[in-house]
Amino acid sequence: MENNGLVSVIMPAYNSAAFISESIQSVVAQSYVNWELLVIDDASIDSTKEIIQQFAEKDARIHFLANTVNKGTHHTRNKGIKAAQGDFIAFLDADDQWKPGKLKKQLDLLTRENITACYSSYELISENGDKLNKKIQALPVLTYEKLLKANYVGNLTGIYSVKALGKIYCPEISKRQDWALWLKVIEKGGPLTGIQDSLAIYRVRKNSISGNKIEMLKYNFNVFHKILGYGLFRSVWKMLVFLNEQFFVKTKQVKTMKVEK
Repeated sequence: MENNGLVSVIMPAYNSAAFISESIQSVVAQSYVNWELLVIDDASIDSTKEIIQQFAEKDARIHFLANTVNKGTHHTRNKGIKAAQGDFIAFLDADDQWKPGKLKKQLDLLTRENITACYSSYELISENGDKLNKKIQALPVLTYEKLLKANYVGNLTGIYSVKALGKIYCPEISKRQDWALWLKVIEKGGPLTGIQDSLAIYRVRKNSISGNKIEMLKYNFNVFHKILGYGLFRSVWKMLVFLNEQFFVKTKQVKTMKVEK
């Protein structure tokens, strides 16, 4: 049985004029056409708003929302989730891209396996769009316990069923809210199935949190202590587990791809 449910794509944007056209076009190019794209501008000061509006005028499936003041990614994503009308919710940031068959492959899997959520492998490009010939390989099955050790879900690849799980929102934290969201998804719906094919393209930015290890540790600690409610000592222990997983285990999911000639 073919799934024809509406997919709501949530795209927060802030000063993304250099990349957002490619991101929106990658949604427009999907082989699965029953989607709505909610692009939420977080008070950009460049031409991001104008670019979004141009796309929205050409395609009725694209909806432009805006914050009057800058409120951060968590609030902006949640604004899109709240406005979403779809049977499924998926995420794409304004500097990343999807491959054309992304949504169809995921919806086919959700229907065939009767599951509530899934994610996939994805490729890396540099800030200026050059291929890095690196692929982040999805785990075939991702449990709550495994995800608790480190964030294995590329948010640009995840999709979940609103009909089965209801709307799941990001917690009110400035970073790592996507990790906390997918912990909630697994907690409610069970382990995530990981599609081994690369279905998306992640742009590695110079200001990425992964480039600042101290900041990354602080935000991860907040997930354990503030969001999950663990005590201080348990949170410290979970951080030690995270460090081992992040730097000695998760790195095995980074695969070198063959260079295209």
